[in-house]
Amino acid sequence: MKKCTRIGIFLLISGILLLQVLATPAPANAACAGATLYGIAFDGANIWVANSGNNTVTKIRASDGSLVGTYAVSKPWGIAFDGSNLWVTNYDSNTVTKLDASDGSVIGTYITGASPTGVAFDGVNIWVANASGTLTKLKACDGSLVGTYHVDSPWGIAFDGAYIWVTNHENKSVTKLRARDGCQIGTYKVDTNPVGIAFDGATIWVANNGSKTVTRLSAGDGSLIHKYKIGYRGSFGVSSDGTNVWVTNSNGTVTKFRACDGCLVWTYALGGYPTGVAFDGSNIWAANASDGSVTQLRASDGSLLGTYGTVSYSPNGALNGQTPK
Repeated sequence: MKKCTRIGIFLLISGILLLQVLATPAPANAACAGATLYGIAFDGANIWVANSGNNTVTKIRASDGSLVGTYAVSKPWGIAFDGSNLWVTNYDSNTVTKLDASDGSVIGTYITGASPTGVAFDGVNIWVANASGTLTKLKACDGSLVGTYHVDSPWGIAFDGAYIWVTNHENKSVTKLRARDGCQIGTYKVDTNPVGIAFDGATIWVANNGSKTVTRLSAGDGSLIHKYKIGYRGSFGVSSDGTNVWVTNSNGTVTKFRACDGCLVWTYALGGYPTGVAFDGSNIWAANASDGSVTQLRASDGSLLGTYGTVSYSPNGALNGQTPK
């Protein structure tokens, strides 16, 4: 039997560099986060949520769920923290916006490829997955273009410390590229419509939105470790807390797997349509696209700590917190 050990490193979750700063959670009513949520990130003290339905990003204090601020961007989708700033992909305008984490002010907006979705930070550069078939690499310091790399149909993106991993949502695969120079290392089969992706410190986890499975690959060579059945279609986001992996599902739940052996720990009811998911050092946060709320769970036992912000939901496009086609 495999022995589980906690991974004592910074967590690189769904392409977002998450600082392991402990928060003190307490349920509270926060102002509305905005409808049609997808991207969600932690900056060490606050949770940031991309609200594609109303062209804003929301900053919520992780310690109590209170609203810190709401900032205008253009059709935000993915969001990542680089240690000082937030980077938000703008799906309709083919750009990425850099926001100052301290006050949400716009530092700059930079051209990407068409239809940018996922975004990740590799310690020096920002990587953007463009659903049209490219990856854009920008210098995090000034947003200047480093390179453009062709992949099949990129959607989600993650960094494992040396390599960039991208889900190809149209061809049942993920692609691995060397972060240093964008050299393509390999493409590996997963399952139907892979979307979310995360690194747990040793392996790669992929949420297959079009199937009833989650795929786990070796980060070393991309070989299949196991494919886990969830029992329903619609898995979307993936995050790791260092010991467990969390997967959001379109039936209003989040599933917790033990990272060391893939054992299913439990499935917790959230309600709504959970999409993006992030870890804040103590708790799991899920963005609920169908009602514009954010749910906070204690990572240790999945207990509900709070749900913040509720608005009516009116779909305005297949890419606003919905399943990509």
